[in-house]
Amino acid sequence: MNRIVRSVLHALEEAGYEAYLVGGAVRDILMQREPHDYDVTTSARPEEIRAVGAAQGWHTVEINSERFGIVVLVVDGMTIETATFRGEAYGADSHRPASVWYADTLREDVLRRDFTVNALAMDQYGTVYDYVGGQKDLHKKRLVTVGDATRRFTEDALRLFRACRFTGQLGFIPDKTMLRAMPAAFYRVQGLSLERVVQEIDRLMLTPEVSKGLDVLVRSGLGACSCRQKENGVYREVPILPELSHLPETPQSRPFHVFDAWFHTLAAVAHTPADLTIRYAMLFHDVAKGLPGIRGIHKGRFTDYGHDNKGAEIATAILTRWGKRPAFVQRVAWLVQTHMKFHYYANTGEGDLAKWLRHEALQGPFRRTDELTDAVEQATAVAVGDIWGCGRTEANTQGTEEFGRFMADLAQAMPVSTKDLHYDRRLTMQCGKETGACLHNLLQRVQNGQLENDPDVLYEAAEKWLKRQGEKNHEDQTR
Repeated sequence: MNRIVRSVLHALEEAGYEAYLVGGAVRDILMQREPHDYDVTTSARPEEIRAVGAAQGWHTVEINSERFGIVVLVVDGMTIETATFRGEAYGADSHRPASVWYADTLREDVLRRDFTVNALAMDQYGTVYDYVGGQKDLHKKRLVTVGDATRRFTEDALRLFRACRFTGQLGFIPDKTMLRAMPAAFYRVQGLSLERVVQEIDRLMLTPEVSKGLDVLVRSGLGACSCRQKENGVYREVPILPELSHLPETPQSRPFHVFDAWFHTLAAVAHTPADLTIRYAMLFHDVAKGLPGIRGIHKGRFTDYGHDNKGAEIATAILTRWGKRPAFVQRVAWLVQTHMKFHYYANTGEGDLAKWLRHEALQGPFRRTDELTDAVEQATAVAVGDIWGCGRTEANTQGTEEFGRFMADLAQAMPVSTKDLHYDRRLTMQCGKETGACLHNLLQRVQNGQLENDPDVLYEAAEKWLKRQGEKNHEDQTR
């Protein structure tokens, strides 16, 4: 156990109160993982917690949680949420309890929690307190709700999304009874805020077993639900992820794919690094497959011509309604739109790569060379994940990875804006007020491969450009 946490437990117990580490930190310790944060539960009331903290010289952070019995202690720079034993009851709100009261025992406190593996407690000596069978579920790698699953999900509908996230985070098998209970609480999802739902999905997307959590999200029907967002004092309904619902029923042609569109997507996402941009691009790269106007049959095989462009449109629509930053939306959409083109270039050796990069530098959503280079590296990761996601045992990504490195080198040499030109003070002193026009001319010529992006080369080209401009102006004046 962390020494700082133990010191908090010890101080509270020395003052005459019960105190335990509780929740995810205990779970992680028992799984021999490093906890990300630490929560303490205690019989002490908030004012008593603050008094113990003050006696130890610890600071407290003022937050809007003390009405729920939570005091945030800051000990040696570490923040520890310290909460009084409590019970709670839920009402109309889909996430927040309608009433909270102080409880007398640890048992009552843990019985209100979501999943058994999150309802474990540990004292300062390492003794574990388990009232719900959490240790057994840890051993069996099983995700189970505390008590009746329907009640747990109906109380707080965000737990539905937490079930998906913990499936991905822990790699546990969701309990069948829990999965069957989920739809009964779907009506409560409409009362959740869009922000909280997206936060949970984002966290799911970064988990080690992301494919398992996504499978629960989509196959259960949870992704097809709607939540809400408040605008100008009025709530509006926001669909979450209904665009993915058709994929589990969408077959693909062999021998290119072993899996259907959904299993392929899950396998592809599983073979990408834990990066939100790359994983969302991978999640949406085949989202348009099987749709009317996209799905066809040619020589007895399924085709999905144009699914890359349509998929980019769908990805843009989803992430925009989620309120994602425009730059993030554009990058994900670009990766979806270009994933087939990247495969074509990598596998055929055909096409004018410099021309393509030049087009992206001019027309793509990039402001600087580093952005273009970063996008190419992400496109490589998407292509690699896509290959592994096809399920072919003979798959080999070495060529794609080498091609990606080659493309990244080309991108690094392709200036996107005049700020990417390697000129020095000589040029600006020479051009004066004509510097802007001169740089735009040089940018185009470097992009076209007519000039090297080198200070001496650019300076000499600028001199010649200025001379031509002077001659042109003289001709215009003498006409």
